[in-house]
Amino acid sequence: MTSLSQKTCVPCKKGTPPLKGEELARLYQQLKQGWKIIEDHHLQREYLFHDFKGALSFTNKVGELAEKEGHHPDIHLSYGKVKIILWTHKINGLSENDFILAAKCDGISGDFSS
Repeated sequence: MTSLSQKTCVPCKKGTPPLKGEELARLYQQLKQGWKIIEDHHLQREYLFHDFKGALSFTNKVGELAEKEGHHPDIHLSYGKVKIILWTHKINGLSENDFILAAKCDGISGDFSS
């Protein structure tokens, strides 16, 4: 099985149902600890940093990643902290793309986080 971080986001078609049940649980189990599924609608995680500069650098890397993948999270930046919120707007819920981007965010966080 290919890991989530090795996959690429693929645009969802309108009308595709959001993930639920076993499929949602299966993908969630593949993420590192720290991610939360909120109301079966979105993924959320906070990353902690030593300072604003580290948090900003991580935010910029996530932005570059989002552009490359064509899948854009909500990013909340504050001193020493970045909150990432992911869901697929087109289907108003979670798709595999959200889990792919979450795994890739975890992959770049090691360069910055405390």
